[in-house]
Amino acid sequence: MMVSTHLCLLFATSCWTCLLASAALNTVTTAPVLQNPCSYFSSKSCKQCLTNVSCLWCYTNKTCMDYPVRSILPSSSLCSLSDARWGFCWMNFEAFIITMSVLAGILLLCFGICCCYCCCCCRKHSRRGLDAEEERFIAEQEDRRVQAQKRKNERKAKHDEIRKKYGLLQDLEHPYSKFENE
Repeated sequence: MMVSTHLCLLFATSCWTCLLASAALNTVTTAPVLQNPCSYFSSKSCKQCLTNVSCLWCYTNKTCMDYPVRSILPSSSLCSLSDARWGFCWMNFEAFIITMSVLAGILLLCFGICCCYCCCCCRKHSRRGLDAEEERFIAEQEDRRVQAQKRKNERKAKHDEIRKKYGLLQDLEHPYSKFENE
């Protein structure tokens, strides 16, 4: 019995070892692909230079250079904006900036118009709802006033009946008759 337990444990650990070893063999380690520096493409074409997104092509001196990431726009000492290419060879950097600015302006304008339109529509819908609610409130208030007046008249009639029963009812035509009798 003891021998079979030891054999099962030995078999189980060897299976786990085999599984771990096969998993380690199946994993493929990829070496990082080293890209050429931007200066490597200086003697090449704009298209080859711009395959690397961190590169900037200058048409004036046909050089490929690292994009100056510390400043948003490349300085004019490196290359003028009209001669600089980044992303596309057919669009200069100046046109790219203008296009992006115009698109951003249009998007902001559309967003502002949509916000104003939505606010105006919400106001109209809420105003309609308020008008109906106000009418309902006024109608309920009028109903309460009429019922209160009805209850007041009923109480007055009941009190007058009690006063009449005990002889305390005053003559309504002569409210000062009590003072004359004395």
